[in-house]
Amino acid sequence: MSVTKRKRSVEKEELIENGDVNFSGGHSNIKGDEINIAVLLFLYTLQGIPLGLAGAIPMLLQNRGITYTQQAEFSFVNWPFSVKLLWAPIVDALFWPEFGRRKTWLVPVQYLIGIVMIIMSSSISDWLGSEDQAPSMMILTISFLFLNFLAATQDIAVDGWALTMLKRCNVGHASTCNTVGQTAGFFLGYVLFLALESPYFCNKYLRTVPEDTGLVTLSSFLLFWGWVFIITTTIVALFKHENNDTINNPQESQVKGIKDIVNAYKQLLTIVKLPAVRTLALVLFTAKLGFCASDAVSGLKLVEAGVPREDLALLAVPLVPVQIIMPVILSKYTTGPAPLSLWLRAFPLRLLVGPLAAALVAITPSLLGNSGPSYSYLFILLCLYIFHQTCLYCMFVAVMAFFAKVSDPAVGGTYMTLLNTVSNLGTNWPNTLALWAIDHLTFKTCSPALSDNTCSSPFEVDECKASGGTCVVSIDGFYIETVICLIAGFLWLQWGRSTINRLQRLPASAWQIARVR
Repeated sequence: MSVTKRKRSVEKEELIENGDVNFSGGHSNIKGDEINIAVLLFLYTLQGIPLGLAGAIPMLLQNRGITYTQQAEFSFVNWPFSVKLLWAPIVDALFWPEFGRRKTWLVPVQYLIGIVMIIMSSSISDWLGSEDQAPSMMILTISFLFLNFLAATQDIAVDGWALTMLKRCNVGHASTCNTVGQTAGFFLGYVLFLALESPYFCNKYLRTVPEDTGLVTLSSFLLFWGWVFIITTTIVALFKHENNDTINNPQESQVKGIKDIVNAYKQLLTIVKLPAVRTLALVLFTAKLGFCASDAVSGLKLVEAGVPREDLALLAVPLVPVQIIMPVILSKYTTGPAPLSLWLRAFPLRLLVGPLAAALVAITPSLLGNSGPSYSYLFILLCLYIFHQTCLYCMFVAVMAFFAKVSDPAVGGTYMTLLNTVSNLGTNWPNTLALWAIDHLTFKTCSPALSDNTCSSPFEVDECKASGGTCVVSIDGFYIETVICLIAGFLWLQWGRSTINRLQRLPASAWQIARVR
């Protein structure tokens, strides 16, 4: 259901799987690490801000005359977190020892994020377009792509610093800081921003006298957080040191050369050469094709049908406790020898979200009327969203448990990161494809002026408007795409079920890099 891409899925299991960390320090005891945990939590929260804003932009643009092909182009801004493995070895190897291994990258990258946000704040209103001016999609896409590239690089640095900033017995808390901080940052950049930017929400819940604008604009929001990045980065640069890093891990202070970087990439290639990993990569890369219509398009279609975007964003709020509790509940189903059995059971149920979402989109205009969504409508939407999230979390927890089970302990962090990368790419490319295909599957006619005009090109659209007509959708490509995804998903399951069961029966040696000669 959600149009946003949950980065929420990568996933710092490598923090507790990394073979370079010694956990012999005993049970967790946060005494003495309170400030370090607070710093990590704040850094991960900052990281979630650009991610949340990147998820909010498609909602802002949906009713501004852009095509779904343009939405597909903008969706590439979500890709940097999925391919950060390509430059992670460089961030890990090159640094200035006097300043700090992680701060060498963290400080300049966060300064850049702040500067980019401040620069964007001065022009973002023009880039979003107006009633008589189309949005500047190329500039928006490049700007947020660069912003998310910087955020992904910051993520690499913070993940590495978390391993040495905390005491050995507390390193397990790093993944908690990541999950909580990133969720909080995404909430601020997506849910809170869309709510405070919306005149509808502000007039209904926050004001006594209605106004035509929200409490914030995208420009003011970017400006505020740009300065937050710059000020807090300065504080971290001046007052937060990496003094304990060489105590926890003496190798932290050693600069690696080109040879070490090349060896890191060779290690990744060695893992990819494993037949079991190749088969698993094919599964991960193709499994989510059946979900892309509901995941990438249904939220935009609901906004197009008249559902306020801030109401859609606020659906995430009651799901937060569910998202925290769900992994705990599901863990007992994923600790056995076949954790992906839960994944297989949730797969067909998640496929059903597609037609259910399409049905809701179809009846939404008649249910909304002129008064906006009623509480009963929002309840139906929330139930569908909970159903979707339950299926999604069943699959997510199961696949992460399988990753932890099969990863070679000798290269645990690299192994987990590689599998997560493939899994996330398997989410991104179908979603981008789904957005791109909508325009090509939609059929329109020019009514009432030119009956033979199909409005299939910008020239025909302009010709229709010039003759006094309007382009009317006769067949919405979203419904065609939903059917295609449903059929493709069930066909994939016929192959995927047997393949996954075979992968679960493989011995541990099939996943170890020692098998490669």
